[in-house]
Amino acid sequence: MASPRAQRQRAIVDILRENSPLGHEEVSARLGAAGYQVSRATVSQDLEQIGAMKVKRGPSLGYALPDQLADRDRSGTRLRRIFGEWVQSIETSGNLIVVRTPPGSAGLVCLALDQAKLPEIAGTIGGDDTLFIAVRSGLPVEPLAQRLREFVELG
Repeated sequence: MASPRAQRQRAIVDILRENSPLGHEEVSARLGAAGYQVSRATVSQDLEQIGAMKVKRGPSLGYALPDQLADRDRSGTRLRRIFGEWVQSIETSGNLIVVRTPPGSAGLVCLALDQAKLPEIAGTIGGDDTLFIAVRSGLPVEPLAQRLREFVELG
């Protein structure tokens, strides 16, 4: 039998699959309606552990699952939109591009980059508000950084 935490996290995944994106309070309320007694901290921890990501919809933030974001739009338009909405600054350091975002948003930007499959990118690493883009060996860093900066300016 699954642990209470695993059952609760499965319930959160089901809730987000049916109603995404939802705010923290909405997730908590739906869990309560399903019979789970949870604190705000527990819901936050569960959302983090299942990999839910903050998504901006109009003026508000909500949570969605990464695979839901992937299904919406894989085009370059999506990458431009996400950079325009979420990226605060871009700078280079060696063969890395350092991208700053608001707290909790680096994962969303990282996912969009990974899904765009830009040939210059060897890989990405995302934290809470910063992500690193590793540019493939032998390729100049600045042209890609400038292209990404243009996405921020256009957004």
